[in-house]
Amino acid sequence: MTMEEKIAELRSMQEKVKEGGGQKKIEKQHSQGKMTARERIEKFLDPGTFTELDMFVTHRATNFGMDKVEAPGEGVITGYGTVYGRLVYIYAQDFTVVGGSLGEMHAKKICKVMDMAMKMGAPCIGINDSGGARIQEGVDALSGYGQIFYRNTLASGVIPQIAVIMGPCAGGAVYSPALMDFVFMVEKTSQMFITGPQVIKTVTGEEVSPEQLGGAVTHNRKSGVAHFAAKTEEECLEKIKELLTYLPSNNMEEAPIKETEDDPGRAEEKLMDIVPVDPNKPYDIRDVIKTVVDNGQILEVQKLYAQNIVICFARLKGRSIGIIANQPRIMAGCLDINASDKAARFIRFCNAFNIPIINFVDVPGFLPGTDQEYGGIIRHGAKMLHAYAEATVPKITLVIRKAYGGAYLAMCSRDLGADQVIAWPCAEIAVMGPEGAANIIFRKDIEEADDPIEKRTEKIEEYRTKFSNPFIAAQRGFVDTVIDPALTRPYLCNSLEMLITKREQRPAKKHNNIPL
Repeated sequence: MTMEEKIAELRSMQEKVKEGGGQKKIEKQHSQGKMTARERIEKFLDPGTFTELDMFVTHRATNFGMDKVEAPGEGVITGYGTVYGRLVYIYAQDFTVVGGSLGEMHAKKICKVMDMAMKMGAPCIGINDSGGARIQEGVDALSGYGQIFYRNTLASGVIPQIAVIMGPCAGGAVYSPALMDFVFMVEKTSQMFITGPQVIKTVTGEEVSPEQLGGAVTHNRKSGVAHFAAKTEEECLEKIKELLTYLPSNNMEEAPIKETEDDPGRAEEKLMDIVPVDPNKPYDIRDVIKTVVDNGQILEVQKLYAQNIVICFARLKGRSIGIIANQPRIMAGCLDINASDKAARFIRFCNAFNIPIINFVDVPGFLPGTDQEYGGIIRHGAKMLHAYAEATVPKITLVIRKAYGGAYLAMCSRDLGADQVIAWPCAEIAVMGPEGAANIIFRKDIEEADDPIEKRTEKIEEYRTKFSNPFIAAQRGFVDTVIDPALTRPYLCNSLEMLITKREQRPAKKHNNIPL
């Protein structure tokens, strides 16, 4: 056999693998509004940078007729390439090949690319589109999932891991995305669930559609399992690329600095128009954030879930930052179970990957009620306290209006390790709101007054003047400076620049025991 013939044979084998499950199955994939695995990879990576690995790997199953089943590429495409010139590793399950089902060799391909991502210190992106475990391979398939979960856990906090759901993801398969840092879903074409609608109907009699049970809206709005939702696969892939621009390649690096022409000394008088002085009037905290950060650009995470708190990536002076902010428009910005979980996880991600944290505080307290107490708000709220206290990245806290009680502490007070605490003149920092405090402290005076309503109003103002302003906290050193709101951006930029060289250690230990 000549070299030309050998090359021709190679090309023939390559073409066969690239055809996946064949033209009919590719057309069916397209008819459902879905790209093929190869098309997704090519769309995501910089043009011409994809290098495929393990193209010729095949299964070795023989039971249940598998000896007659050809599975080009073993139902998953793996390799590496670049996004905006930065190395990433990627795998994409191919639904056109045996339904993208996961067997022994399918899993080995994924594990190899995850191992390489860890060795090279580069993000790993997994595109899920699979019918689940390959039943014909039995425990070998289950072992494959276990090996992937184990690697997800080892990689956690070392390299960014991004799960992309672009089709079905059911049963044990859902736990790999759940162990990763961010989960992206596409509306109407992706679903995640442990047990599908048919099993639920059999066991409980409840009827539910796959979309209602585990669609993108469900997991972005109700469960909080997913972090981003997109209308199309193209939009989803662009959003992942945007996210990567805010992240370092691994935990030993800093996030890329993006050049900006936005003046760090820019003053914004309109901030005083955005935020009402009356602490009971709502506003959208995102308007404040966008006014302060570079070019008004933010990437909000879990936008539809626990909307009483906003978490997002942004930049100051070109540096990537993570922002946690109370949202007065929703539930008055109270902290609750879901908001605590959402914020704690984001804080820990930022800390793991050297991303400074900035907190925008306007919080009246924890949400009261039996649902919250029975649901374990004490335990869930403690997650935030734990996450802030263990974080060693630069932490800046801006108190805008209310900061009451335990919620003041939970939003990263000086005592929880904030490196800089900045307050606006309208900030109220106290054990509780002036109304509640006056009712307790001055109860007797109010009851004995000729006009209790007038007396109560007078005592509320007295408490606000004596205790509920930022200057009392500033006198004790809990607030570093009280600023003109218009100068918020310059102060934050200056504080961040000062803190970039921060080095802080925690006691030697195996790991923390966060109150999960």
